Amino acid sequence: MNNQIHSSLKVLLVSDLEKSKAFYRDVLGCEVTDWWAIRDGLTGLGVKLLQAISPEDVYPNRKPAPDIYCYVENWTALDELYEEFKAKGAKMVVEPWIDPESGPWKEFALVDPDNYCLAFGGTNGK
Repeated sequence: MNNQIHSSLKVLLVSDLEKSKAFYRDVLGCEVTDWWAIRDGLTGLGVKLLQAISPEDVYPNRKPAPDIYCYVENWTALDELYEEFKAKGAKMVVEPWIDPESGPWKEFALVDPDNYCLAFGGTNGK
């Protein structure tokens, strides 16, 4: 069977569309259009931002589950992303840490203006 799905986008209902667009563009380095916010092409980080009708429609996952998980190729790339996002003012909710039992696996997490949690992690390229 041929692979038929080559990418997907997470849809986020947001409280302030312009504020969210600015965050994804200015802090996360995404290309932001009227249709999506993407970084590293459609197989990278892809988010569709939609204005919520009411504040109750904005509903991030409850902790500890992130709303979006981004897999990163290796720890060098992960460390570079962390430094980039932190320098641009991202609110970190999980500082980089290593789980030696899982690969070892390293990750960090941040939140967007609506407290949607975006986690980034991966093994060290092995």
